[in-house]
Amino acid sequence: MTQYGFYSLVRAASAAALIAGLAACATSDPDMISRDNTQVMSQVQDGVVLSVRRVTVDGSQSGVGAVVGGVVGAIGGAAGSGVQREGQVLGVLGAVAGAAAGNAAERLVTKEEAIEILVQLKGGERRAIVQAKGAQNFEPGDAVIIVTTGNKVRVTKAPK
Repeated sequence: MTQYGFYSLVRAASAAALIAGLAACATSDPDMISRDNTQVMSQVQDGVVLSVRRVTVDGSQSGVGAVVGGVVGAIGGAAGSGVQREGQVLGVLGAVAGAAAGNAAERLVTKEEAIEILVQLKGGERRAIVQAKGAQNFEPGDAVIIVTTGNKVRVTKAPK
């Protein structure tokens, strides 16, 4: 395998690992409960759904995508020339371009379709909660409960 082929393989593997890693942490599924929220008392409020609308949750930019993209870009850029100084310049340019591309990829992969549920509580107060679309479908008039655990809130249909 040539040096160029090796670096191409490293770039492809790094990009695949980045996308898989980011996709794994890009969920706010209301049906998935964090291990930290087990055996913890939660506050429950009764309410009625007033409206439901689809929304998009913007992707995150933790910096992981930029770092991985920068490293991959630097390796790829430096390998693009047999001349040392030219390889260094290409490495720097590759790092900058890779960081920008990695940041954009992270934001795209962590973007998520969700719903905003407007709920009227029994006391008359209203709450708006944004959560990922889970297994339950909500319609205006549905009886629901709002479960609050720490600073996390989710809406689920009330038991019958």
